[in-house]
Amino acid sequence: MGMFCCNKLYSNDHLTNVVSDRDTIAKPNFIFFITDDIGWEDLGCYGSPNVKTPNIDRLAARGLKFENAYLTTSSCSPSRSSIITGRYPHNTGAPELHDPLPKGQVMFPQLLKQAGYYTVLSGKNHMGPQTKHAFDTISAGRGPGGEEDWNEIIRNRPKDQPFFFWFASHDAHRDWQMNDKAPVYNPDDIVVPPMLYDGPETREDLAAYYHEVSRADYYMGEIVKELKKQGILENTYIIFMSDNGRPFPRNKGRLYDSGIKTPFIVYGPDVDKGTTTALISSVDIAPTILHLTGNKIDDHMQGASFHPILQDKEWSDHRDFVFAEHNWHVFQAHERMVRYKDWVYIRNAFPERQNLLGESTRQFPAGRELWGAHEKKLTSPEQEDVFLVPREGEELYNLVSDPYQFNNLVSDKKHQESLDSLRKVMDQWIAETGDSVPKNPTPDRDDVNGKRLPGVWKKGEKAGASKQAESIKLKGPLRIQDL
Repeated sequence: MGMFCCNKLYSNDHLTNVVSDRDTIAKPNFIFFITDDIGWEDLGCYGSPNVKTPNIDRLAARGLKFENAYLTTSSCSPSRSSIITGRYPHNTGAPELHDPLPKGQVMFPQLLKQAGYYTVLSGKNHMGPQTKHAFDTISAGRGPGGEEDWNEIIRNRPKDQPFFFWFASHDAHRDWQMNDKAPVYNPDDIVVPPMLYDGPETREDLAAYYHEVSRADYYMGEIVKELKKQGILENTYIIFMSDNGRPFPRNKGRLYDSGIKTPFIVYGPDVDKGTTTALISSVDIAPTILHLTGNKIDDHMQGASFHPILQDKEWSDHRDFVFAEHNWHVFQAHERMVRYKDWVYIRNAFPERQNLLGESTRQFPAGRELWGAHEKKLTSPEQEDVFLVPREGEELYNLVSDPYQFNNLVSDKKHQESLDSLRKVMDQWIAETGDSVPKNPTPDRDDVNGKRLPGVWKKGEKAGASKQAESIKLKGPLRIQDL
């Protein structure tokens, strides 16, 4: 294909048996720390000028920090369901906000449990009742961020089993709750991201958000202390990530890097230290953890293990492509994204609609101030994305020259070859994974003020439903050789 050149082939076997014959006591432990709505740039180790995260920064310095880790969707529940199954949202049967995982979807902690791991989920679940099959214990967590029972869980675990703990904080999700576990930030000191209007309400909103980011960091520090105290830190993998971007306009829910990229840090036995630019997807997490535990990878999983990157941060034969999707999240939507090298291509099935989430309406302070500023003609073009009607049906960005994806190159003839190539890659992924545009999609639930629309609201057809995507095992193209 025009813009693509061949590289070394990387293949990942489709394996089905999940029971390992290793001695489970010798296996590594896992802390999987997933935060809520923390943007990938909003940590000190990722260059944030606003927030103090010394414990996460220390973990990154002693482990491996990923610069190009992508989620499959920037929406809470479908993102988590995608991670736990290793499948794309439209293949899980739960592609929209508040969709519970249906029966029959294989969850990797369930496979670990069957292989002798003690498995716990504490904090935010948001995946529905099927998770009871994957965990020995499920806790709602304690405290405003849900983290206050985590060290207790570590202390009270069975000592004759390896463990996998899915620790899911409510930090940093609206509405904000302040306490003494994190700094209180001065709104005057905030550097406002360029897609947001720089006003007092937005600064105060961001300052409260950063408080919750720092509270998650505090509990990371507490976890590490407890693991050290028990003498098990060196046999424990700690994985830190988020489920989607920051809960502000043109961030959460969207397929730009501000929404779909995640901070991703891995610390653990024999993990190479430093920073990697390798491309990974959140569907790769399940097969990677199964590989690290000596378990076979279920063939329903559409990701591929990135364990070679953990051993060698320069290893580059994992992925050429990552894919993501944006389905209903309070507002009707159907967008698809592919990244290849420095290029991002986005396709929108509903370009006649505003591209909104609750966080980009007048419901919350930053959104309310943005809408007010726009009415007064005080906003810059970079801040006006959520007001576009109609929108472009396709978007093409170069991340080197345009890291925030403000300059759509889809009409630039100089990049026609790149556009045509990525269109074909997207078409192949859609066809192989059984994606579809619903004919009767879920309608908007709220208005632009965050209020419920009148009448009876109910969910509509889901993406992939017409193609029986729940049962499809094909991955779509991971590398050039798959085209």
